[in-house]
Amino acid sequence: MATITKEKKEFKVKEYRRSIVDILRDFNEPIPERFISKKPIFKRLNGKLEKVGEVDYVAWATYIRLLEYYAPGFEWSIRTQYMGDRTVIEGRLTIHAAEGNYSREATGQEDSNVSGYGDPVSNSESSALRRCCAKFGLGLHLWEK
Repeated sequence: MATITKEKKEFKVKEYRRSIVDILRDFNEPIPERFISKKPIFKRLNGKLEKVGEVDYVAWATYIRLLEYYAPGFEWSIRTQYMGDRTVIEGRLTIHAAEGNYSREATGQEDSNVSGYGDPVSNSESSALRRCCAKFGLGLHLWEK
């Protein structure tokens, strides 16, 4: 009778790095429609906030999942600054590829007195992350509309 033994295998992200060419090729494909939602655009008119349109929007958590899928082991770091009544986040996205490490930086900013959804730090960070991703090509098509 044969004995079956189960070996515990650990997946180590650092051991698997994709080629930067393959990562960028995947990033430059449009994000599938199922991940894109509509976000309303508001403008203050006559002292009241009124909806003036919509824009295609991908949530920051979706970008994280896409980064995990296409560029396992990526790094995200931020620096926070307060400039008057603005909260500014400087973000750096680093992709670890087979050929080396590649980074892009971007900023996100928000009025420190947010009157809508979220808080100034998380909103600014989300914006910086989406901009860094776009600089690599991920979601860039959404900025071109």
